[in-house]
Amino acid sequence: MSSDIAHAPETGEQRLVSPPPALLTLVLLAAVSPLAINLFVPSMPSIAADLEAPYATVQLGLSLYLVMVAVLQLVIGPLSDLFGRRPVIYGGLVLFLVGTTMCVLAQSAGMFLAGRIVQAASASGMVLSRAIVRDVYPREKAASAMGYMVMGMAVAPMVGPAIGGLIDQLAGWRMSFVALGIFGAIALGATVFTLPETNRFRGAPIREQVASYRKLAGMPIFWIYACSMGFASAAFFGFLGGGPAVSNIYLGLSSLEYGLYFAFTALGYSLGNFATGRFSERRGLDRMMLDGVFISLAGPLAAIALFATGIEHAAAFFLPMMLVGFGNGLTLPTASAAAIGLKPDSAGAASGLLGATQIGIGACASIVAGFVSGSEGLPIPLCMFLAACSFVAVGFTLTAVRMGRSSS
Repeated sequence: MSSDIAHAPETGEQRLVSPPPALLTLVLLAAVSPLAINLFVPSMPSIAADLEAPYATVQLGLSLYLVMVAVLQLVIGPLSDLFGRRPVIYGGLVLFLVGTTMCVLAQSAGMFLAGRIVQAASASGMVLSRAIVRDVYPREKAASAMGYMVMGMAVAPMVGPAIGGLIDQLAGWRMSFVALGIFGAIALGATVFTLPETNRFRGAPIREQVASYRKLAGMPIFWIYACSMGFASAAFFGFLGGGPAVSNIYLGLSSLEYGLYFAFTALGYSLGNFATGRFSERRGLDRMMLDGVFISLAGPLAAIALFATGIEHAAAFFLPMMLVGFGNGLTLPTASAAAIGLKPDSAGAASGLLGATQIGIGACASIVAGFVSGSEGLPIPLCMFLAACSFVAVGFTLTAVRMGRSSS
């Protein structure tokens, strides 16, 4: 496919004019990996019972998936800078379908975990949907486009746990993975027919791709943005890691009820991304990032206050977490646009390194959160940990804004 390139007069950056990528396709690509994270979580007890494996072993299906997603993002970005976005997305989605089939057919925990590791190749869609947006739009417009894209993507974690719990109850856990396979096949088909190649700089030698990582690694402000994203995300991943214990053990909710309450957090994330798409060009990236981290910090603090005063209801836990989701919806797309915009000719490498840092910090937070909430699923210690993650994100974001202003 051919495409016309023009220069954005206000920034001097190149941007794609025609043919434009289909926004729905980008939403589908970005949603595959989050849906693979969330859809199977309510089924973990059923999987453990069916495969006659300890629950802790089946839980590795979440942590190993996150670790592999973080590692793969370091490879996906440079490969897409070298060969183009489309071939790497194709390969990732095909591997995702292979891994999904392994999970559906698994007769042992080992085969199931191997399938989850292969499924992590779906990270190609999540990483490169961001890079494609940055290929097409200049800096400020990219934040707006990412906000709208991720707003649609947020539907996956919003409905994933509830749908996964319902499928598990009605048809068994294997059908949840059949549903994931169907979704991945739809995303692959949409990519083949509606996604043009947007990488204008592809074909650089591998040494230049390695040099891109070295240049990014040598930019302190890039790491400040990455850590801002990472610790903002850590509050969400910590909630994902410790929230089920609070929900099931402390509050006595079923897996389906957990999935339904979880929708509040995902709804907050969707609304935050809508606000980013609507206001980022007018308000600016710096202010949107700061708004996001302070709102995220307010969520766990509000939950601590409610439980400390004796209000021990599911709403006292899940509604404040909606603020964490909303704050992430403001911070993540704006920080991502700002960081990738530091070196537009290596958007794939920058997006991969950002994603690896973000998911890596988030994976660690999910593990720590499980220990913090403990065997009793105590909400206050968990919320204190989430508040600490958000507080660190505030510090990194303030530093990023200060460094950005001093260099401009």
